[in-house]
Amino acid sequence: MHNPDAAGQARQTLDVLVVGEALTDIVTSPEGSVEHPGGSPANVAYGLGRLGVSTGLLTAFGNDDRGAAIEKHLLSAGVSLLPASRSLGRTSTATVTLAQDGSASYDFDISWDVASTAPEYFPKILHTGSIATFLSPGAGAVKSLLEQAHTHCMITYDPNIRPALLGSQLQATSVFEDLVQLTDVVKLSDEDAQWLYPGKDLQDTAERLLELGAGLAVITKGSHGALLATAAARLTIPAVTSRVADTIGAGDSYMAALILGLLTRGTDGLAPAVLDQVGRTAAMAAAITVRRPGANPPTLEELRTHLQPVS
Repeated sequence: MHNPDAAGQARQTLDVLVVGEALTDIVTSPEGSVEHPGGSPANVAYGLGRLGVSTGLLTAFGNDDRGAAIEKHLLSAGVSLLPASRSLGRTSTATVTLAQDGSASYDFDISWDVASTAPEYFPKILHTGSIATFLSPGAGAVKSLLEQAHTHCMITYDPNIRPALLGSQLQATSVFEDLVQLTDVVKLSDEDAQWLYPGKDLQDTAERLLELGAGLAVITKGSHGALLATAAARLTIPAVTSRVADTIGAGDSYMAALILGLLTRGTDGLAPAVLDQVGRTAAMAAAITVRRPGANPPTLEELRTHLQPVS
């Protein structure tokens, strides 16, 4: 049974609080259908837990079998669920269709609402993103929380664009840019960047994010690596060559490892050497994830093993 007192005690030791949707991925392929707990923010929280980071999740799911599976999944990685998270009439779903190359397309049946009350304390990093920052009524509560938190802790943001849920590109970009001004680190995929800023190259898009106030802009480019940009540096980090089972959760694993790097970077800020190490760690986490089905991120031990130089 869920214990609010235990949850409150756990929140006092959190390094990261993730705010956003948790849902059930119904994955369809030529072999049939299978269900997995999912949702980009929930995947990030799960990935952080697997990497040994003390993590809490404020989300919304139903008091049903799918919600119970999500809770069990997150708890297995040590993620603390905030008590208000079991708040929907039923758990949302995303039907994921896999192509022959392992790439995924999505169709959503989702509701999103969440309490906007500020946490009892602010963690070192607050992460949000995806549907939770665009879909009403919960998106307004997320923005309110960021407004309360952005002077107290680092805020990381991955919009994880889902065009089918966002309405017009112009309106979605306005919402996105309002939130960027409240954040410190923004991660986009190249597909996100091209949808939000059609006609701009990725360097120009990174520059736009920095102009809006982000201290670090990250744009991932799949097998072509990633661009990491600050006001003082631009680095392109190569991808790790990997056989692809599917791409589900790869960006979320990248984001979790990026947050781990930000937590453990020491006193050198966002110097080029720090960006290089953080970017290579995140790239390896994504590569490990795509090698196996579903959103199955690496443990800290796995990640460290893969990062060790070959002797």
